[in-house]
Amino acid sequence: MALRYIPMPDEDAERLRGGGLDAYGNQPERRISDGAGVPCRHCLRNVDSGKPYLVLAYRPFASVQAYAETGPIFVHADDCSAHDGHALPPILASSKEYLLRGYASDDRIVYGTGGVIAAERLTERAEELLARTDVAYVHVRSAKYNCYQCRIEIA
Repeated sequence: MALRYIPMPDEDAERLRGGGLDAYGNQPERRISDGAGVPCRHCLRNVDSGKPYLVLAYRPFASVQAYAETGPIFVHADDCSAHDGHALPPILASSKEYLLRGYASDDRIVYGTGGVIAAERLTERAEELLARTDVAYVHVRSAKYNCYQCRIEIA
């Protein structure tokens, strides 16, 4: 099964970099990366040491509803190219484990799909979930902090 790793949309990244408000109506905070654990949700690469990034609340859902989780993420403060979607993103190789969760086409969690898995099983588990008829897409989240990383769909 071919997978597509979907980053934050260009429109969201551009809006936030241009002074737009985050999901809670706040200005994103500007910080300087120390080079450790600062994954950009647009290019899906880590922000290099000494480079600026934004910290903000992000809701990776089209509408506000009970299952539309909002949480903290990082984005390069300067322009970066969105991940192409084809290869496993570099940020998904920087931890030992991740939380994967399946969602239905109505953006509701499909119960029984969530769980922490070893990084080396990420692709295998995403394929298992996406093979189900009730799962439209998968979210990858940090196993430690529950922060949204990216979305996975069938290519």
